This record gives sequence, structure tokens and C-alpha cells, in this order.
Amino acid sequence: QLQLVESGGGLVQPGRSLGLSCVASGGSFRQYAMGWFRQAPGKEREFVGLISGGGGNTKYTDSVKGRFTIFRDNAKNTLYLQMTFLKPEDTAVYYCAAGETNGRTWYSYSNRVASNADMDFWGKGTLVTVSS
Repeated sequence: QLQLVESGGGLVQPGRSLGLSCVASGGSFRQYAMGWFRQAPGKEREFVGLISGGGGNTKYTDSVKGRFTIFRDNAKNTLYLQMTFLKPEDTAVYYCAAGETNGRTWYSYSNRVASNADMDFWGKGTLVTVSS
């Protein structure tokens, strides 16, 4: 059973940057694809980004491409999300999640996760508020 704990959220002004972290414990971190999702007030949870177990493949939702970067340090069992040029519409609770590809190709798996958040383990989230 993988446990995930996010940190790094807070209040940030529009246009500024913020980094989130997610520390995993209780399992083999490297075997899991890791993702970031977010849920804004009054809205459904949405996919933000995904990274493969080895870190060589990534996928992002269109609204964050070029602004957000997902990366991981498998030696530290930690997932990161570097967010730049933040906008008020980025305000949300950000969740990290872990999932196993179960032999699927990266293309198939990442599209599945992006569309239905099909992940196995979830953190409790960290709030990011973008406001002046």
C-alpha cells in the first residue's frame, strides 16, 4: 500500500512560480507512474500531468503545457510539480496519485489516466491559491 503526502501549496500571486512535492512510502516508488491532479472549488477533479516510472515519459493537460513541469527523483521517492506563470484559474487542491501501467503502452496508459483518473493510490492534497 503506497502512501502519498503532498506539500508545497500556498498563496502565490499571478505570474509567479510555485513548486509542489509528493513523498511516497510503503511501496516500490519506481514501479508506479505518478500523476498530479487538481480540483478547483465547485469543479470536478481534472488531470494535470503524468510521468512514467523511470521518468522518461510525460503527459500534460493542454492548459498547463509550457508552464508546468512534472519530474521525479526515484532515489528520494519523491514526485515534483514545478508551476510557473501561475494564473488565478490554477487555484485548486492539487493531488498526487500513483498507478501501475500493467503492461499498457505509455500512449494507451497516459490517455486512460488523463480521461478517467484511473490511479491506484492518492494523497490528501495541498491547496494552491493564485491571487493578488
